[in-house]
Amino acid sequence: MNKKFGIGVLILVVLGAVAGGLFGRLQSSIYADTSLTQEKVVADYREALDVIDKSYVGNIDHEKVSDASIQSMLWTLDPHSSFFTRAEFKKLYEEQSSQFYGIGVSILQHRDGVYVQSIIPGTPADKAGLRYGDRFVQVDGKDSKEWTSAEVSKNVRGEKGTPVKVKVERAGSTAALDFEIVRGGVPLPSIRNYFMLPNGVGYVGLTGGFQETTAAELDDAVASLQKQGMKSLILDVRGNPGGLLPQAIDVVSRFVPNGQTVVSVKGRSRYAKTQELKATGGQSDNFPLVVMINGNSASASEIVAGAIQDYARGVIVGTDSFGKGLVQRVFPLPYGTGLTLTTARYYTPFGRSLQRDYSSGSIYDYYTHLNEGNVNGADAKPKPAGVPVSTANGRVLFGGRGIEPDIKVSAQENNPLRFRISDAAFYFTRQLVAGKVAGFENYKIDKQDHRLSIDPGAFQISDKLFEAFRSYTVAIKESGLSAENLNTQIEFAKIRLREELATANHSNEAGVQVLLEADPQILKAVESMPEARRMLEANLAKK
Repeated sequence: MNKKFGIGVLILVVLGAVAGGLFGRLQSSIYADTSLTQEKVVADYREALDVIDKSYVGNIDHEKVSDASIQSMLWTLDPHSSFFTRAEFKKLYEEQSSQFYGIGVSILQHRDGVYVQSIIPGTPADKAGLRYGDRFVQVDGKDSKEWTSAEVSKNVRGEKGTPVKVKVERAGSTAALDFEIVRGGVPLPSIRNYFMLPNGVGYVGLTGGFQETTAAELDDAVASLQKQGMKSLILDVRGNPGGLLPQAIDVVSRFVPNGQTVVSVKGRSRYAKTQELKATGGQSDNFPLVVMINGNSASASEIVAGAIQDYARGVIVGTDSFGKGLVQRVFPLPYGTGLTLTTARYYTPFGRSLQRDYSSGSIYDYYTHLNEGNVNGADAKPKPAGVPVSTANGRVLFGGRGIEPDIKVSAQENNPLRFRISDAAFYFTRQLVAGKVAGFENYKIDKQDHRLSIDPGAFQISDKLFEAFRSYTVAIKESGLSAENLNTQIEFAKIRLREELATANHSNEAGVQVLLEADPQILKAVESMPEARRMLEANLAKK
């Protein structure tokens, strides 16, 4: 992007802002006493860029200057109006279409590089023969041993049908292995795993965003679990950043009657009318429901949790949600760039604003919640009072604070020692499934079988196997672990070993199931099912 193009993009953004009323807001609220015009904005920008061109000591990347200028302008409005470069805008559409083009691996960064964690079935990587535990050492001739996961991911993705050459180190192989893989479609599902818990409780992990296929994926998962005897459901939207609004409405429609308001959307203009979006479809599912949220549940996730909570249709378990209730419209720009501009706000069925306050503090403070203080510490700042809202059953809830769970329970604690143990579990399992741990050659496997779930309690770790893990790990100086500190975390270490074995044998989803079965928030969700049943019965009694 040259200097002239950078100015051209800025002009288009300003013109689009004028058409959408943004420029009018800037003029009236920030520059009320000036004669700010579209021409003056562009002239000032052009003059500043000329000064930089003539006086700056180094080389100037006009594309980066232009991108940063537009982003900074948008961030004076709110934290969610954003500019997207060509690569970012392309990725946005890939995520919404539930597919991107790459090789089809789940990767994870460990202490000495990036490794294959799991292979997605039917993808180019699966057909080429990549395996769990392969370490990336080169990508297209470039040394990748010091790369991050993001760098590896960026370089193996690309245009459909284009080749990428990768060199990997494999446990049990004396020399690095070379692969030339033709990039193809890789699914990017909303629901990464689902399985049965004890006592007829089904689990659905809707953690991958709300995309074009989300509601259909939920239907398939629920139907499968019902065939396995599901009587109640945990819907997990922890870490789900949101996505497509129609899909959030479709998800809520599975649980509340047709015609009930799911969310209200109100434009920023005082003349804008509130648009009420209602549940659609046929008969809603009548089984007890728990929805799980945390600080990374945002936007569409909060719409789902807020509607379920407003109607007392289920129990909300976890920690406070993120608090994103601003509606963005996507504006494509020339040359493949684009922006999202906030045009409205979301409100729950009974009128709670989902959006946290962002009027004070920096963008960093907003995204890390630093402006709210340490919510668990003695120096915690009180939450904003919010706007009280009464629901149909007389319960008072508060707007402007995100979604607060009905039952608060902290996530499992992690610390540096546990991170080191998790890392060590991977390195040991990598050797174990390669048949390189003496006395345990029967654990050797050729490849993952792509099974998505396992039987509860599978891959139990015997005392003998744990002792082999401890001996192997303590002997490696880089692990930073000793027999003494491992002995303080035996149960945690066994869970992480089970996770790695389930992953190596089956899939990343099977490994995650091991962790979820011991997750304190999941255990509390299961414990909350009687209350979810009471809520369901109260709702049915109203009909």
